[in-house]
Amino acid sequence: MTSTIYYPNALNRDLMVKIVDADPATCEALGVLFRLEGFQTSASTSVAEFLASIERKLPDVVIINMTVGEEDTLPTVARFKNMRTGAPIFMLTESQNIGGAVDAMKVGAADVITKPIDTEHLVRSVRQALQRNVHIGAVQSGSHRPVEVRGFSQLTPREREVLQLITNGQSNKEAGRELGISPRTIEVHRARVMEKLGARNTADLVRIVLTS
Repeated sequence: MTSTIYYPNALNRDLMVKIVDADPATCEALGVLFRLEGFQTSASTSVAEFLASIERKLPDVVIINMTVGEEDTLPTVARFKNMRTGAPIFMLTESQNIGGAVDAMKVGAADVITKPIDTEHLVRSVRQALQRNVHIGAVQSGSHRPVEVRGFSQLTPREREVLQLITNGQSNKEAGRELGISPRTIEVHRARVMEKLGARNTADLVRIVLTS
């Protein structure tokens, strides 16, 4: 199933949000959400349909499940990023998966959203990503600029170790075993790291490590 619906709005009428999920209900719900925000929307329920659709029209934003049907979409995301369109990619996941989030961020995802979807957070993240792309493009014509991570200097050596291990995909138990401390202590360090860096979720922590 591939569908494209246009919704007139003076602010976002030229911006296309592409939704890729095997669940038609998810595609429809996100389509309604972003049309109400004034975006154009296009939905595909398979990777093949998605790849065919971007040959006809490149989207401005991609929201894609980490698994569509039985297919892992990380290679597809990497392929799309290599096209250098500049479109931010948001990946959906059915459950908390730190290792999957790390892999998604490494191939270029802007954020990883766990279902049930926090729609306010998703819309806000999409808008921020689009604004950031416009700013970077205007200043440096698409080249990468240095990123200063606010709060990183406040981390203790142990907190930096915990941050690195967690964003490498290790569980609290695995990180605790490597550092010789309890999983509960890892949780405490992780909470402090998130507070100091202003991170809302694991995807934020991954992004901080990859850009610092």
